[in-house]
Amino acid sequence: MKTQLILASVFAVLTAVSAPAMAKGCLKGAAVGGVGGHVAGHHGLLGAAVGCAVGRHRANKAEKQAAAQNAAAKN
Repeated sequence: MKTQLILASVFAVLTAVSAPAMAKGCLKGAAVGGVGGHVAGHHGLLGAAVGCAVGRHRANKAEKQAAAQNAAAKN
């Protein structure tokens, strides 16, 4: 119980300190990954971290693709 409280406190502090500009894609991915990790064996925190990374990657990929389409449309 103490360990979970400490981890939750550390997570809350790191969340408060993180930059909101980096959250694009991360929040949705973390929510999905957290649920998936919890269902797959009570690894919600690990699932949330991986989900955040994947969500951020997909958001960057979509952003680059949209920029390329806008550049092609202007030419």
